[in-house]
Amino acid sequence: MADEVTLLDFWASPFGMRVRIALAEKGVKYEYSEQDLRDKSALLLQMNPVYKKIPVLVHRGKPVCESLIIVQYIDDVWRDKAPLLPSDPYERAQSMFWADFIDKKVFEITKKIWTTKGEELEGAKKDFIECLKLLEGELGDKPYYGGENLGYVDVAFVPFYCWFYAYETCGSFSIEAECPKIIAWAERCMQKESVSRSLEDPKKVYEFVLELRKRFGVD
Repeated sequence: MADEVTLLDFWASPFGMRVRIALAEKGVKYEYSEQDLRDKSALLLQMNPVYKKIPVLVHRGKPVCESLIIVQYIDDVWRDKAPLLPSDPYERAQSMFWADFIDKKVFEITKKIWTTKGEELEGAKKDFIECLKLLEGELGDKPYYGGENLGYVDVAFVPFYCWFYAYETCGSFSIEAECPKIIAWAERCMQKESVSRSLEDPKKVYEFVLELRKRFGVD
């Protein structure tokens, strides 16, 4: 099955990192296809004609799009190892709720941290910390959002950890000072090879963010 799985991705994408972690957790071998998002390939446009975005998982020639849907698909197809979503319907619904919260809140707010200045930046920092405190509350005393093991919400959230350095540097604040439980959780996740090998170097991500800031006219 290895030659039947391809991931269309972009190295710095936290959404692509979700898929990389899920595939690693399941032990699925795949072909990685780095995409140029400024000059989209014919393959990407063919496999995701609706959104024209990465990541796209191509399995047996058929595309699956949108990172959370892809992670759920991976969990369903390779269900014999490292389950990510709970089998209990209520717990499963809660996992999907928090993953959706991360998609709708965390990404949009954090983008403002490195694309804005002044009052808008201060507001984004405040909103981000509020989000993280909600996520700390959901984590509680569990080692992972999935309980004793890495789960769906962990996979959805932990890729943003390698962007934290860029957020903190651009926004001049400390996430650990405000939300130490989130940092402790992220460091726990990083002890897993599936996570540490899938996340990018925070300094490299920061350099990429600096390029984007210039492109967007922030600096």
